Amino acid sequence: MPAAPKPETLAAFEAAKGFMPVEEGLALYAAAVEAGRLGLPLLEVGTYCGRSTILLADAAREAGTVAVTVDHHRGSEEQQPGWEYHDPELVDPEVGRMDTLPAFRRTLHAAGLEDHVIAMVGRSPQVAKVWGRPVGLVFVDGGHTDEHAVNDYEGWAPHVAEGGLLVIHDVFPDPVDEWTGQAPYRIYLRALACGAFTEVPATGSLRVLRRTGGGI
Repeated sequence: MPAAPKPETLAAFEAAKGFMPVEEGLALYAAAVEAGRLGLPLLEVGTYCGRSTILLADAAREAGTVAVTVDHHRGSEEQQPGWEYHDPELVDPEVGRMDTLPAFRRTLHAAGLEDHVIAMVGRSPQVAKVWGRPVGLVFVDGGHTDEHAVNDYEGWAPHVAEGGLLVIHDVFPDPVDEWTGQAPYRIYLRALACGAFTEVPATGSLRVLRRTGGGI
């Protein structure tokens, strides 16, 4: 059976702000536990308030490694004022912009996982350019435009170690989901077409692919 998080970890996940369903969270945790056996960092692109980070951090703790998150914490397109996923509680009143970093830190503190996470605050392409080591898992859950999805894929997929996992969230093949899931779907198709990744069974909108060859 796939690895499952401890009840307190799952409770912290469910209590945190975020959009990942429990079923997909369980699949992410199982992937993180598997990837953690490589002894390499588990990296997440797109952190928001840390809901999925809880699962990666707990898996990293069990494996004796660390979870790394990459996010500018100003919110993606659909989280800006006037959009469906905007949360006014996450706006910094002093600067008038989204700032999910305080909520993210509170999430990790409440879950007791601060010591198992390195939070990199910056834009994904900039951070990827200075990242210099392989990782056991890359979880792509950032912006949903083609520009952002492609940048995340091209910036981070090359760092997935042999046997490591590339996990892509919000993969929706139906064109009706153009805003929410078509860009992740297109990078998922690209990963399969390049011949470097082999698909593991999907769960909801979560796709898990194992590196079995070189390139992207």
